[in-house]
Amino acid sequence: MKLAISIPNDLFAEAEAFVKKAQTSRSNLYARALAEFLAKHSPDRVTEAMDKVVWAVGEENDSFRRRAVRRVAERNEW
Repeated sequence: MKLAISIPNDLFAEAEAFVKKAQTSRSNLYARALAEFLAKHSPDRVTEAMDKVVWAVGEENDSFRRRAVRRVAERNEW
């Protein structure tokens, strides 16, 4: 989908510099940025993703998973 948006000149310049340095496309940068923003501001999507992982690996309780969950939880702001 194509669309036209307006952003401040300094933000555009910074994005252009990043695109060149990262050797990616402008479309890819903006799509990834929007996806990250939506994920951060849509807690239901995060919960759904976590539920899918739990479903895929099963619910058995093991020490590795407990430690991993604890480490992730300690590093995130709730």
